[in-house]
Amino acid sequence: MDDKNLVENILLLQKGVCDLYMHGTIESSTSNVHNTFNDALKESLCMQDTIYNKMSQKGWYSTEQVDQQKINSVKQKYSNQ
Repeated sequence: MDDKNLVENILLLQKGVCDLYMHGTIESSTSNVHNTFNDALKESLCMQDTIYNKMSQKGWYSTEQVDQQKINSVKQKYSNQ
């Protein structure tokens, strides 16, 4: 497994962890549990951001600009509902 695949797998795992912590935060029944999950979520989101930035710097996570006409089309579609 090369470095790119390894880091992609780490990012996917980190996203999964964030999802679990988010649900833990939402579903917690006491403020102590809520705060614990929320703190863990914040830390995990920072880790996810760091991993993403490293991947982006290496060209391993590319994004593309969306045409403004497509954005306007979607905005119009959902503003009519």
